[in-house]
Amino acid sequence: MNVVILGNGVAGITAARHIRKRSNHSILVVSEETDYFFSRTALMYVYMGHLRPQDLKPYEDWFWAKNRIQLLRARVTKVDFENKTLRTADGRSLTYDCLILATGSKSNKFGWPGQDLDGVQGLYHWQDLEAMERHSRGLKRAVVVGGGLIGIEMAEMFHSRGIPVTFLVRESSFWNNVLPAEESAMISRHILEHGIDLRLNTELREILPDAQGKCRAVITSHGEEISCGFVGLTVGVSPNVDFLRDTPLEIGLGIRVDEFLRTNIPDVYAIGDCAELRQPPPGRRPVEAMWYSARAMGETVARTICGEPTLYNPGIWFNSAKFFDIEYQTYGNIPPICPPEMETLFWAHPDGRKSIRINYDRITGTVVGFNLLGIRYRHALCDLWLRQGAHIETVLENLGAANFDPECYPAYEVEVVNLYNRRTGRALSLKQRRGLSWLRKAFHLASN
Repeated sequence: MNVVILGNGVAGITAARHIRKRSNHSILVVSEETDYFFSRTALMYVYMGHLRPQDLKPYEDWFWAKNRIQLLRARVTKVDFENKTLRTADGRSLTYDCLILATGSKSNKFGWPGQDLDGVQGLYHWQDLEAMERHSRGLKRAVVVGGGLIGIEMAEMFHSRGIPVTFLVRESSFWNNVLPAEESAMISRHILEHGIDLRLNTELREILPDAQGKCRAVITSHGEEISCGFVGLTVGVSPNVDFLRDTPLEIGLGIRVDEFLRTNIPDVYAIGDCAELRQPPPGRRPVEAMWYSARAMGETVARTICGEPTLYNPGIWFNSAKFFDIEYQTYGNIPPICPPEMETLFWAHPDGRKSIRINYDRITGTVVGFNLLGIRYRHALCDLWLRQGAHIETVLENLGAANFDPECYPAYEVEVVNLYNRRTGRALSLKQRRGLSWLRKAFHLASN
C-alpha cells in the first residue's frame, strides 16, 4: 500500500512511525514548512537562546531513510480524490492508495484593518519564528494581541531580549475563559511583575502602516495609539483546510471525521489540528489543537490503516504550559466557574506563585480534575485517579505520591489535606510521601 501523509507535524509523523512499526507499506510525508519534523512547542526556546534550531529535531536526519519513511519538501495545491492524486506547486503529481491529511493549523485573523502589513503575524510555523527574528532587529516595542498560551509565549520571547511588550487582552483577567478566577489573577499579577504592559479589557481596533507598508502603531478599542514595530496576532488558531474547501471532502470548521478518523471519502483520513470529530467524546471539543491529541490521533489512524480498526479515544483531558517561570498542569474537568454539582478544594501559597486545586463531585466525592501552578504532579497517577473515579479522601491521603518536584523542593500536600480537614471536620492525614516506593503503593490503592 502506498500511504501519503500531508503534513509533518506531530500527528503526521506519529502516524508514519506507527505505520512503519506495523507494516511494510510505502510511506511518503509531504510538507511545505520544513525538511524535517521539529518540536513546534519549543519554537520559543530557539528565539530565547535556550536551544539551537537543530535541537528541535527529535530524530537524527538518518532516521527517516533507515526507517524507509520518504520525505518531500513541497506545497500541495490540489487534491484529486477521484483519481487519488496530489498536485504540487512545482508541477509534480503524486499518487496514493491511502491519504492522511495532517495539515495542522493557521493563525486566526478577524479582518482588522492592517492585519496583512509587514511585521504583523502569529506564531505557529517555523517561518513565523524566522520572521520574528528578522523584525526583532532594532525593535523598540512589540504589541501582542490575545490572551492565550501563544500570546504569553510571544510576550516572554520579546521580554527575554529586553524588548518592551504591550499585551492586549480583551478579558478582565488573563485567560479567565479557561482558568478559574484565582489562577487567572495569579498569572495576571505574574505578567505585570515581569514588566509587561498588560492592558486588560482592551481589544485591537486597527493597525497603522508606515510609508514602506510596515506596521508602525496600533489603535486600541479605547482609541489609544500605541507605537510599535511588530504586532503579534495570537487570538487562537483554526484548521488549515482552505485549499481543500472546493472538493468533495466534507469540511465544517475542520475536516469532518468519524470515530475511526475516516473522512467521507474512502481511504482518506484526517488527524491533528485539522480534524473535526463529528461526534466528540463527552466533555471534548470537535476540534482540539493540542499536541497530546494530535499524537494520539496519529497512533490511532496507524492501527486502523494497518488492519487493526481502532476507535479514537483522547483519554483524560490534559494540558501543560509555562507562564514565564510558573509551570501549569491541568487534568480532567477544571471549568473557569465551578458548577453547583462540583466542589473545589483550592490552596494557594502566600508567595502568589504556587497553587493546587482539586475538583470533586459534591455528592459522591469522586475526583474529577486537578489544576496545578508552580507545582508538578505525576501525569500517570492523576490520570489513573480520574479514570478510576477515586474518592477525594483517598486522593488526599496519598497526594504526596503524586508530587513530581525534585526531592529538595518543599512539598505542600499537608497544607491541602489540612485545608480539607478544616472545611469538613475530618481528620485525614497524609499517608503517602514522595518517592517511587510510595508511588507504587499509591498506584496499587488507586487500582483497587
